Amino acid sequence: MTRPLRLPRADGSVVEYTPGPAREWPRPARPITGRVPFAAVHVVADPWADVSPTLETRPDWEATLAYRRYVWSYGLAVAEAMDTAQRGMGLPWPLAAELITRSIAEARACGGQLACGAGTDQLEPSPRVTVSDVEAAYEEQCAHIEHAGGRIIVMASRALAACAKSADDYVKVYGRLLSQVAEPVIIHWLGDMFDPALAGYWGSRDLDAAMQVLLAIVREHAAKVDGIKVSLLDQAREIAMRRQLPAGVRMYTGDDFDYPTTIRGDAHGHSDALLGIFDAIAPAASAALQALDAGDVRRYQDVFAPTLPLSRHIFGAPTRFYKTGVVFLAYLNGHQSHFRVVGGLEGARSAVHLAELFVLADRAGVLRDAEVAIVRMRHVMALAGVS
Repeated sequence: MTRPLRLPRADGSVVEYTPGPAREWPRPARPITGRVPFAAVHVVADPWADVSPTLETRPDWEATLAYRRYVWSYGLAVAEAMDTAQRGMGLPWPLAAELITRSIAEARACGGQLACGAGTDQLEPSPRVTVSDVEAAYEEQCAHIEHAGGRIIVMASRALAACAKSADDYVKVYGRLLSQVAEPVIIHWLGDMFDPALAGYWGSRDLDAAMQVLLAIVREHAAKVDGIKVSLLDQAREIAMRRQLPAGVRMYTGDDFDYPTTIRGDAHGHSDALLGIFDAIAPAASAALQALDAGDVRRYQDVFAPTLPLSRHIFGAPTRFYKTGVVFLAYLNGHQSHFRVVGGLEGARSAVHLAELFVLADRAGVLRDAEVAIVRMRHVMALAGVS
């Protein structure tokens, strides 16, 4: 009989916890069609690389690509080289470019769906960086993705946020990019809760005014916009914006706090998904979306409901450290042999946070093998001084 885990709590106490049996999640027998579901996936660091983990990165390429194959096996699409992969926060552009090339080849080999983030992270924001520099950086990354045969997700740019003088600069830069791309793109609006350097994006700290700038860009270039991804953790704003999009332009929810209701939708429409939490809950997300395809809304809700406390915990403030929880769950589930995070962020969350994550993951049914998870959890807790 498995002896209980000892887990620390915020009040300094230690409680005993025994996880339940693992839940089986069926892989889809046919493609998911009712919604377009992207999982923004993480990069597995090489734990034996002789580098300074907070300053340098060396990916474990095979483990990284294996995780993408795992996500594809559940019928989800992969959003590659996004903020979940630590773009601009540990993964530099040369490695992101290699990741994109490798992942596109892998997707082609196994029939997986993929879109890739294009940003400007080869630029270091400074007073010397101009709007023209931002345009050139975006063009370089978009060209790399298109040359490799991939679809583009236009990521928010720290450099543009730093050098733009007004909303007109955003209109100019995005208008230039959209006039050049070969295929419709996804535009990503990433809020400052994910990256403080993006405060005031679209030329205003007033989110209503910023939303209207983005909507104006989308309306002018609707033929070149597949959809927009909004990561503001603001369900009401996302729904309001969704209702103002031109016909044929999708809303990809990036709201890791309230995704079940925005994906399910209402009488006026629904959101598709481009979510970091789908990295952590891929089997459950697949099962919920399969149920929605079958018209079984009750099962959809029953599957997604217990994942929401887990997601809100992983994405809790400071939200930008959610990658720590995503990687921790991948480690617990045996997808990687270690709990090391790109950028050295394995230390960005407390032992108490990780203990609660373990409990919530168990309740959500997303621990693949309870015995493996227990052994690995004990190692991590021992390092935190929990005997």
